[in-house]
Amino acid sequence: MHADHDIQAQALFRTPALASLRADLALALRAAAHHGLGEGVCNHFSVAVPQRADWFLLNPRGLHWSEVQAHDIVLVDASGRVLAGSHPVEPTAMFIHAAVHRIAGKACVMHTHMPHATALTLTDLRALDTTLSQNAMRFHGRVAVDADYNGLALDMGEGERIARAMQGADVVFLGNHGVIVCGERVDHAFDDLYYLERACQAQVLALSTGRPLQPVAPELAARVAAQTLGERLQSELFFRSLRRQLR
Repeated sequence: MHADHDIQAQALFRTPALASLRADLALALRAAAHHGLGEGVCNHFSVAVPQRADWFLLNPRGLHWSEVQAHDIVLVDASGRVLAGSHPVEPTAMFIHAAVHRIAGKACVMHTHMPHATALTLTDLRALDTTLSQNAMRFHGRVAVDADYNGLALDMGEGERIARAMQGADVVFLGNHGVIVCGERVDHAFDDLYYLERACQAQVLALSTGRPLQPVAPELAARVAAQTLGERLQSELFFRSLRRQLR
């Protein structure tokens, strides 16, 4: 059984479609490092393989995001077994990612401990207020909160609990932990990841002034979210610009 899967996986790994997807995932990782969204060699980005929903492309263990190239990306199954690629994977990497792919049905999953988003998970707010900055409004109606921190995600049960807490949201703030950002495409998910951190940064800075915050009406925030999601060309152009910058 494993032998047949390994042959199929090796063949699939070398196809132009997966080569392109590996390049996109590697670029997203380098771009995240470039913008200070990474943390050592921790955290993971994953994307489901279109031909096999239970197989995922994932960044390997031990490489800083800034150095990851397309050939470093690893193909794994839902249990984290390496099917193709030249690097090992962190055994715990798929406890969160496999569950979010399977239960929440997300194609691309990006988990980070980026500083300003994580800072908000440490407060009684637990998450971004999507009625404050324009950048925050793009996430209105798209955010869930999992406030129940249970320690490191060292088993599949914890990943499944997190995935169910998402309730279909694209973004989940993990109390005392970090965030998960999901999307149907790598470029769209990365664009959301970048602007989520910018929105969180603005909120943290505003809170630091000690002055009262001035939110907009939820109806206006919802309209801005619809405007942003109605046209994602800007997201794609941003990703293309990162490809030119981060060769």
